[in-house]
Amino acid sequence: MSEQVPAGGVELSPAEIDALDARWSSSWTPDAVARHLAGIATPWCVAAGWALDLFLGARTRPHGDIEIAIPAAAFPEVRARFPGYAFDAVRSGRIWADAAPDVLAATHQTWLRDPATGDYLLDVFREPHDGDTWICRRDEAIRLPYRDIIRHTRDGIPYLAPELVLLFKAAHARGKDQADFDNTVPHLSPAQRRTLAELLARVHPGHPWLVDLRPVPGRPFGC
Repeated sequence: MSEQVPAGGVELSPAEIDALDARWSSSWTPDAVARHLAGIATPWCVAAGWALDLFLGARTRPHGDIEIAIPAAAFPEVRARFPGYAFDAVRSGRIWADAAPDVLAATHQTWLRDPATGDYLLDVFREPHDGDTWICRRDEAIRLPYRDIIRHTRDGIPYLAPELVLLFKAAHARGKDQADFDNTVPHLSPAQRRTLAELLARVHPGHPWLVDLRPVPGRPFGC
């Protein structure tokens, strides 16, 4: 993704930003997304808060939207699964309706819009990658095979590994992000906790979550 914000687009007014919650109120569930993408060849996974609920096996809080992550080069394949819908690129408080290729190249977030209602149903993160290797947007030196970062529910819905979801949430640490951390960390394996601690120390040195990820003296890591 280019560092420069592309030309054009529409800057959202404060009123339009406030109205986004209503426009996302009909967003899909992971099951609905999985039905739309059934059989697709490219790796994809539910991301953000919904991914943590899929990991935990229960819905722990309301979700105002739903995000999935895909390799950026696979976007045309994903886009073809949604005929009749529009994809709007989003960045820095601006929206590019039916984004052109040059705008897509300079952004990573894409909102699926129902043209009939104007409602948004799905947020698609187009992630950097090198073939089958995922590249972290926070630190390009962090590279992992897709097979190592995607987990599946019993029903086969793919979701991003929780330690990576929390790494991205650490950048904001809003109230819901802190709640997600508190709800999820007790269920992480020792290996997942170590991975999250190592990634946080690298990407967000001194982050307060690191204190809670330290092993308790005399007890195995993660207990």
